[in-house]
Amino acid sequence: MIKKILITAALPYANGAIHFGHLAGAYLPGDCYARFERLQGNDILYICGSDEYGIATLLSAEIAKKSPQEHVQRFHEINKNLFEKLSISFDHFSRTTWPGHVAATYQYFQDLATNGYIIKQESEQLYSEADHKFLADRYVVGICPKCGFEAARGDECTKCGACYEATDLKNPRSKLSQAPLVLKKTIHWYLQLDAFKEKLQNWLQGKNWKPNVMHFVKGYIDELRPRAITRDTSWGIPVPLEEGKGKVLYVWFEAPIGYISATKEWAILRGTPDAWKQYWLEPTTKLVQFIGKDNIPFHAAIFPAMTMGQNMPYKLVDELCANEFYNLEGRQFSKSDGWYIDVEDFLTRYTPDQIRYVLAANAPETSDAEFTWKDFQQKCNGDLAGKFGNFIHRTLVFINNNLQGKLPVRGVCDSVDEQFLKDMHALVQEIRGCYQGFRVRRAAQLIMELASIGNVYFDKKKPWQLAKQEAGQEGGQEGGRSELETMLSCCLECCKLLALVSLPIMPTAAETIWSMLGGDKVKPLQAMLWDGVLAFPVENMSLQPPKTLFSKVEDAQIEQEIAKLKSGIKIQEEKMTTQTQTQTQTQAQAQTTPAQVDVGVKSEITIDDVRKLDLRVAKILACERVPKSKKLVRLEVDTGLDKRTVVAGIGSHYEPEALIGKHVIIVANLQPATLMGVQSQGMLLAASAGDSLQVLEMPALPPGSKVS
Repeated sequence: MIKKILITAALPYANGAIHFGHLAGAYLPGDCYARFERLQGNDILYICGSDEYGIATLLSAEIAKKSPQEHVQRFHEINKNLFEKLSISFDHFSRTTWPGHVAATYQYFQDLATNGYIIKQESEQLYSEADHKFLADRYVVGICPKCGFEAARGDECTKCGACYEATDLKNPRSKLSQAPLVLKKTIHWYLQLDAFKEKLQNWLQGKNWKPNVMHFVKGYIDELRPRAITRDTSWGIPVPLEEGKGKVLYVWFEAPIGYISATKEWAILRGTPDAWKQYWLEPTTKLVQFIGKDNIPFHAAIFPAMTMGQNMPYKLVDELCANEFYNLEGRQFSKSDGWYIDVEDFLTRYTPDQIRYVLAANAPETSDAEFTWKDFQQKCNGDLAGKFGNFIHRTLVFINNNLQGKLPVRGVCDSVDEQFLKDMHALVQEIRGCYQGFRVRRAAQLIMELASIGNVYFDKKKPWQLAKQEAGQEGGQEGGRSELETMLSCCLECCKLLALVSLPIMPTAAETIWSMLGGDKVKPLQAMLWDGVLAFPVENMSLQPPKTLFSKVEDAQIEQEIAKLKSGIKIQEEKMTTQTQTQTQTQAQAQTTPAQVDVGVKSEITIDDVRKLDLRVAKILACERVPKSKKLVRLEVDTGLDKRTVVAGIGSHYEPEALIGKHVIIVANLQPATLMGVQSQGMLLAASAGDSLQVLEMPALPPGSKVS
């Protein structure tokens, strides 16, 4: 029976190019599952699109000095093209700025409001007196109220994954200007999420999702409370109320509805406007959503609650596949820090199948994983070229050279042949279960195991000796021709199965193998379907000249890639240093008279005296003036070892908010002292000349770095 399966992948923000972390988290796992289910003959619709509204996009556009529409247009096209180059087989890649998305969003809003789940409420929101405007969450940073991470975003913490209102942050400040924020009253519309707590809990009882997902969402639902769904900004879908002029719907409310509107657009473009209903309004349809860890609350609680509260019988998610974070060489991907790999540039030197396989083999399914260049090289050379490609190539080349490319005839199988056939089909069955169960990492491992047993079988059978018997050469074995053809027929069976099971992960290599076997003269591999390929006899194939599937990645190439990565972060560090130097020069030029430098030298000390000092880099987390003092400021710093308070007499030269985030040098082992009622646990280092003072900074070094 054909199943109808609707697959969605998290809508990527149209404010930057996708990176390997995004691919590993949602898009590749979703694509592998979609390709597998198509092989099963099921009715599959794989939907995605650009998330183009929201403060993150507006913020990026302002930094890029572009209009929001120009900005999203650029990155929508960039990401759409990258997905195509990476062989991500979306049936439709939409965008939330297409007109039909507004109608779908308004339907949700109006139904929820009519049903009493949306209320208007006056509240206090964060306001920048320096900019004379309210700041939405993505413009806000501060200290996470859950884990204390000092650089938490306004809507969620990238360290612990907690979601909250921006007003929950401690020491909130503007992301752009670092100016402190205050609470000011304004009117917004709130979704009464707490009204759905019991419904969500009952609904979750029937789910068998991964433990990390279930644990997270159950805890989140327990703490549900009303959340604002409007924002004071101009970029977004306007609130559909007369009294809501000047406000837009918050992106977390309208973006998930983009899955529905994208499906509607797909139906319109194919000339069947009502076809979307077969997926979203049909109870027997299976809805599978692929997301990253940070999207769990929206897909497992908020969007289901919104759907429960409106009037259309839309599908609720059946399978929620949420992966953990995927890092780069031990750190988070960060373009702003220069710590990233340009995917467009990457694809000029490597194939989509290479990166698809490496990401699948390291998939962060149950814990965080990472991409390293050395591991990439090992998997390309050891797995793809050394095991997988080697088995295919040696089999086809041997047949081409010794049987003149003619198909071998399988005769009587001995015990080794029978065991090989049994083992390979058992692996294929296990791989099938892995794809069905969203375990692409295990599937990748088993594919290489299948190639490995093929190589072991090839070596054990020693076809070169069997070929000698056929040619009547010394050292040959009796009955060599029949045994040789039987052995090579078994190898062709393994080649056929490798093409089948690798298709979801490495579609280009799989189709190339199928073509070399002559299978495409019957039907394309995808069209043959899984069971059709299993049943297709290798005797009916028509072998073509062999091709090399994968080339090795040389050491020199990897060294260049690592150097390029390091140079990227070095460039960013140099930019930070330049900015600091420019700031220093500007302050110096502002002096009306040259500063007088104290050239007097204090009495000599020994090297042992110097060694007593513990000088460390510390990051300033928060700063405020000490009451009743013109010069003293109270600093909260992260020393890499602990978090402590340091009092410094720099208040005449710096505004407190300008110091937040700076990496400075402190004397970490200074005996604590109390200044103006505040205990200081260290000393901040600064240089002075006349009336000028400059705090010493180390912008490129992390907290805890020793200064010597």
